[in-house]
Amino acid sequence: MDTDLFVRTYPVLYHMAHHEALPSILRHGLLSTSALLDLFEISGSRRDVIESRMRRQSILIEHPKHGKAVIRDQKPIMNDRRLEESLRGTATASQFHRLLNSKVFFWLAPDRLAGLRGAVAYRNEPQLVFYIDTKRLVNEYGGQVMLCPMNSGSCKPFAHPRSPGMFQRIADYDFEYWRQKKGGAHKAVVECTVDRMIPDFHRFVQKSEIVG
Repeated sequence: MDTDLFVRTYPVLYHMAHHEALPSILRHGLLSTSALLDLFEISGSRRDVIESRMRRQSILIEHPKHGKAVIRDQKPIMNDRRLEESLRGTATASQFHRLLNSKVFFWLAPDRLAGLRGAVAYRNEPQLVFYIDTKRLVNEYGGQVMLCPMNSGSCKPFAHPRSPGMFQRIADYDFEYWRQKKGGAHKAVVECTVDRMIPDFHRFVQKSEIVG
């Protein structure tokens, strides 16, 4: 996929975070779960539970210097048994969890954001939503950006086949194939990810708001 085509088709990216996360994001940037665990010096069995399994509840972590942070649950979309079956031997569920937790995720369509916002687990709680300038982000972090044609963690209502190879660099992404298969350009890419973290995240934010 051509980078200019990607930017033209998806000029805005969307990210939803815990409603109290803004001070931490302004201070440290937007961090993946793994990067956040590094920052808060979480290790051993506790880290393993957070990083390699489905999180049925949100988890509060604390640090004497960095304060508190909430790692979101995965109740709206995840099921480990279905995940393992959907991988079909390409990776274990634990390995796939670690892969997902190493990335920062963005939606490319507002209806996907609305779907997550409307999930039973979140609809009655305020959420922090960011609107991101795609062009500026790609110009700075293009080498770390990967695209995915589906909700990579979703196993509900169906666990569609998936593998670690579903994440592709922009230049390697077969946009035309997915455009035809999904019936439209705006459906051809579902997720945009950045590896590890975006320490200067504030530079790319067009708008942020608390919704709900």
